[in-house]
Amino acid sequence: MRRDTRTWLVAAALVLLPAVAGAQATDCSVSGQNHFVRTVLREYYYWYQQLPDPDPGQFPSPEAYLEAVRLRPQDEGFSYIAAEATSDAFFSESQYVGFGFRNRLAGPGDLRIIEAFPGSPAAAAGLDRNQQVLAIDGRSVAELEAAGQIDSALGPATVGHTVRMRLRNPDGEEREVALVKAMVTIPTVAITRTFDVEGRRVGYVLFHNFVQPSNAALDAAFAQLNAEGATDLVLDLRYNGGGLVSVAQHLADLVGGMRTNGLLMARYVHNDRQSARNTSLFFDNAAAALSAPRLVAITTRASASASELVINALKPYLPVTIVGDNSYGKPVGQYGFRFCGKIFYPVAFSIRNAADEGDYFGGFPPDCAAPDDLEHALGDPGEGSLGEALHYAATGSCSAGSRGLKASASRRVRAQPHDANGFRRLVGAY
Repeated sequence: MRRDTRTWLVAAALVLLPAVAGAQATDCSVSGQNHFVRTVLREYYYWYQQLPDPDPGQFPSPEAYLEAVRLRPQDEGFSYIAAEATSDAFFSESQYVGFGFRNRLAGPGDLRIIEAFPGSPAAAAGLDRNQQVLAIDGRSVAELEAAGQIDSALGPATVGHTVRMRLRNPDGEEREVALVKAMVTIPTVAITRTFDVEGRRVGYVLFHNFVQPSNAALDAAFAQLNAEGATDLVLDLRYNGGGLVSVAQHLADLVGGMRTNGLLMARYVHNDRQSARNTSLFFDNAAAALSAPRLVAITTRASASASELVINALKPYLPVTIVGDNSYGKPVGQYGFRFCGKIFYPVAFSIRNAADEGDYFGGFPPDCAAPDDLEHALGDPGEGSLGEALHYAATGSCSAGSRGLKASASRRVRAQPHDANGFRRLVGAY
């Protein structure tokens, strides 16, 4: 099976399977929803044999039941339940309800804006990279962090919800802004550039998510790189939480081109009850393919799922160098099951490359460690991770500073956002 497999295999599932036999999909009482989740897990969950079996009727919601039974530590919120309309908007239009910014904790009580999406309420209010959030609705970030309430302080995913934030600009100026949640569109390809580095033409693509609009955006980006004569590629996946495997396959085709055409990309392995669904995916030569001789990928601890799939799938065929920080570690995928206005995404299969590698629950460590440098704009060659990637493209080795950073790297900490919600991790923004 080749191209037709794209219609149903996903890393953070959008495409849906028929209702599971015996599931109470039409019973939308709390008990009915809980039993539906239990039945799906027993049939499709990759680790179904290790599931505990508490009484589903004793839980106040299907979300609470799922949280109680999912396998830890492997399933770190990878299985999740999302509102149907919310999930459909993200996968089909790259949209979500929010303010339109990404953030991270740079240290205790130090919450920083790392990106504001064009056209969003956050951009309209002047939020920008490296601004510090001091308070949300009058409560300090330190207080909210100590109480584990940063996420809840930013409010529900409801159009019109308003918060007031106190910000400090990098120059020390403080100001207060009012942000009102709206439907935000995440640009799937945020930046496409070509750099001249030591006689090499290095293409650069900042790629945000694997959703339906991504294929056309990627085709346009790679067509631009080809037109500008790029021979090397830096693929920036630093905040990319994943999405559709169909898009991951297309991106891998664009990178590999004729070098990988027709070769095995990945295998999907299900539990013993769903082994008939085991299948293989193969590379194609996409029309706009770069056929790069090697790939330099920028990752952070927010780079997950389909982002890691692209890296892992290309590794047997191309030199792949990872710059930045450790990736997240999600070598498994989900299917989606609709029920009662929601979609349940249980982990249903593992993903292995042509070398049978696919147990990277600890993520991919960087070959060249580099900071996600908030003092520079994304796409600026002086920014820490991009600068290191361009250095590697020019020299074939990590910089001295990168070697020192790697030697002193701290223990791994999971990425922002701050809650354990699977959909929030996928979107990676507020």
